[in-house]
Amino acid sequence: MNSGQFTAAPASNDTAGHDFDVIIAGCGPTGATLAAELRLHGVRVLVVEKDTEPVSFVRIVALHTRSIELMAMRGLLDRLLGHGRRRPLGGLFAAIPAPAPTGLDSAYAYLLGIPQPVLVRLLEEHAVELGARVRHGGEVSGFEQDDQGVTVELADGERLRARWLVGCDGGRSTVRKLLGVGFPGEPSRNETLMGEMEVSAPPEEIAARVSRVRATRQRFWLRPFGAGVYSVVVPAAGVGDRAKPPTLDDFRQQLRAVAGTDFGVHSPRWLSRFGDATRLAERYRVGRVLLAGDAAHIHPPTGGQGLNLGVQDAFNLGWKLAAQIRGRAPQTLLDTYEAERRPVAADVLDNTRAQMELHATEPGPRAVRRLLTELMDIDEVNRRLTEKITATGVRYDVGEGIDLLGRRLPDVETAQGHLYGLLHRGRGLLLDRTGLLTAGGWSDRVDHLADPTAGLDVPCVLLRPDGHVAWIGDEQQDLDRHLSRWFGGPTG
Repeated sequence: MNSGQFTAAPASNDTAGHDFDVIIAGCGPTGATLAAELRLHGVRVLVVEKDTEPVSFVRIVALHTRSIELMAMRGLLDRLLGHGRRRPLGGLFAAIPAPAPTGLDSAYAYLLGIPQPVLVRLLEEHAVELGARVRHGGEVSGFEQDDQGVTVELADGERLRARWLVGCDGGRSTVRKLLGVGFPGEPSRNETLMGEMEVSAPPEEIAARVSRVRATRQRFWLRPFGAGVYSVVVPAAGVGDRAKPPTLDDFRQQLRAVAGTDFGVHSPRWLSRFGDATRLAERYRVGRVLLAGDAAHIHPPTGGQGLNLGVQDAFNLGWKLAAQIRGRAPQTLLDTYEAERRPVAADVLDNTRAQMELHATEPGPRAVRRLLTELMDIDEVNRRLTEKITATGVRYDVGEGIDLLGRRLPDVETAQGHLYGLLHRGRGLLLDRTGLLTAGGWSDRVDHLADPTAGLDVPCVLLRPDGHVAWIGDEQQDLDRHLSRWFGGPTG
């Protein structure tokens, strides 16, 4: 893409003088996903990304089960599968070697490893296909908001007017800082080197040495990635300048210090350095400016949850912000974004804190790790921890009721095929096994499928656009009340 150019034709201004309905700062996975979700509802979106070109390194990231489900809900999964590699779910929590628990209620109970630049490109292409506008080589440098919208200033001095601004611009978010939102938490204490490179040592020698080192050091591994390429993780221990990218010599030095050999590492694909800083934004919204993804929360990468957490933020926020813009949102709908997603982020921060403690080399953490390793032989313990990492255990507080209420609905079979195939348009769905109910005045926002054969243990469910259950029952008046709660008043 050309620096400073739109990838689609510019929009015309509306009568209120807004160039766009929403400007999104940052076109990573969170920003690109949010742009696509907004476009499903006809919202005019500009995404501003400061980088002019994709990142030069090819880091492999993992989509967890819940994120894979969400991609299936929007018809994106087949596109992603062609560029990724499936991996089993075992060993997710603190890299404790445990198999995947039995009976996970998902058709997508696997990891999808995919190069991060490829994932970002595919998500951006999807957003552009839906009509989003993406400008590379631009950066938000300031903004002012009032009751009608936000005036956004870019680094080149251009000023644009939007109804809303969303900061998806990473852990060092300019939007968050300008907004004055606190980012409390703990600074980084442990630095780690991570990269992919070729290794000349024999595989049996690598496996033997890694096994010996990992008996006492969990922040260390060399994992084969095919054709002599390994994923390498080793403690940084103060090596190099934190402000500069690590070098291959840094890796060689630390591998020799920790394992007694550098394994003949050479020809790196990418090298990075990360810490274990853990922070959570005090607020996700101030007026007409919102935060999502790493702009709202950062944590150590153990368990691989960060990218997934941001993508899931976008799926939660997109339909709610679109309803607000279109004048269809109940008064408190947009407030549920922070109310639902901030506790989820807090839980992820806690489980990554726990995992980092289990990587420590002191006798106490090592003893706790041994105990937890034993406990994970209990399938229910293993399942609970796996559900935390994969986000399949998330339950939003949508009111009192049976356990399914507020949870995601698995991809059950219906008379029209798999459930997720019915959610591609980002609308609500009434799945009605009685055949007696109707979406009535909400049919412009909520689809209705009367199907007595649907794979449910309840009479009817109302699904939100993000696939979470908003209502369970069989009585029309009660349904209407919940339709109003989540989708605004009826049409006509």
